[in-house]
Amino acid sequence: MTTAAYRSRDDKLTLAEICKDLKISPSTFYDWRAKGRAPRCIKLPNGDLRIRRSDYEHWLDGREDCA
Repeated sequence: MTTAAYRSRDDKLTLAEICKDLKISPSTFYDWRAKGRAPRCIKLPNGDLRIRRSDYEHWLDGREDCA
């Protein structure tokens, strides 16, 4: 695996980036998180959240409708 491929898979996304991609408000994300429906998050010492790109993509894959 190249360094660029490893880095992109291991990138950390901000809450703002996730909300922009999903077209949702931060309050919706926090609601999902409280209900255990959000992707796995890393909570930084300052309280900010980060989401690994690989966790986010895995979470999205799990939401696909197979109908």
